[in-house]
Amino acid sequence: MDFDFSEEQRQLKVEARRFLSARCPISLVRATLEENAERRASQALFKEIAELGWCGTAIPEASGGLGLSHVELCAIAEELGRALAPVPFAGSIYLFAEGVMEGGSAEQRSRLLPRLARGEIVGCLATAEGSGAYQHRSIASHVKAGRLNGVKIPVIDGGVADVALVLAAEAPGASLFLVDLTDPGVQRTALQSLDPSRGVARLSFSDVPVELVGGAGEGGALVERIFNRAAVAIAFEQLGGADRCLEFARDYALERHTFGRPIGSYQAIKHRLADMYIKNELARSIAYYAAWALASAATELPRAAAMARVAASDAFGFASRESIQIHGGIGVTWEASPHLFFRRARHLSLVCGAPDAWAERLAADLCERTPAPSIRAEIA
Repeated sequence: MDFDFSEEQRQLKVEARRFLSARCPISLVRATLEENAERRASQALFKEIAELGWCGTAIPEASGGLGLSHVELCAIAEELGRALAPVPFAGSIYLFAEGVMEGGSAEQRSRLLPRLARGEIVGCLATAEGSGAYQHRSIASHVKAGRLNGVKIPVIDGGVADVALVLAAEAPGASLFLVDLTDPGVQRTALQSLDPSRGVARLSFSDVPVELVGGAGEGGALVERIFNRAAVAIAFEQLGGADRCLEFARDYALERHTFGRPIGSYQAIKHRLADMYIKNELARSIAYYAAWALASAATELPRAAAMARVAASDAFGFASRESIQIHGGIGVTWEASPHLFFRRARHLSLVCGAPDAWAERLAADLCERTPAPSIRAEIA
């Protein structure tokens, strides 16, 4: 079985890379840190991305999208990660749009998906209520008589989103609700984070009207399905960033000279670059498998998503750290680029849950699917 991109998908990656190289240089990413221009930079680039149709890649044609598969979406995600694009693509497309497609009613899909595909609105998913892994059985935010009260923190892309899917308690359990973030009962507070180019926010709700998405009491299960799907696209973003870190480190190792020779000729540097390459290629093979599982709606998706999440987080985190080390003293300066990738690596490692939580999920899945060894009494 061939898990690689097709010729058409590779051409899509080429065009995406060409566009992002021209419209999203490192200087644009740096501007979001230096000038606190998150909204301005995000809106301008996101509008151009939407005009190219990227937001509607995996949205059905009947709902205003391109009707392509999630493999094409993953190809675009890899290039967005490579460019460190400061856009709310993850919150709006990987999380919110997937949630609407998974659990939304026909009316909600027809109302929201065309606008998401055109980039007219930005969405986000709000589940967490503080540090640590969220537990849908102990959600403090609650809905009573169709009104939402509570706090969600942190919310990825919550500062720029127009609508949100919010996990909140309502008898008989936790459910997912659609919320208009322009309602006067919603208060947003931008949060400081390691990577300001991908903003996070605190959302407070006070008697905000909501719409149920999916079945009542099925919010936890729906969020898990959304996370499994989003984890694959995020893994490709991480893969793109990890590859760029390797390229930065390799290029610097070839141009930086000590004692009359490039530092890339020293064995210690060669070993670091080789280790980065191996981790990246391992993550790539797993990510391709996860993309196939997502696009084909395979039963292996939860396991494949967890594998991709763990491997890609490890690869991007390792590559970003090693790139800084290979650059030496300049690698930790504000003017250098490696720290931007380190910031993004840390940010992406926490979207949809930390790698440790995904590793535990993977271990539990393996234990459930592996049959227990039979015990036979040996008689001498």
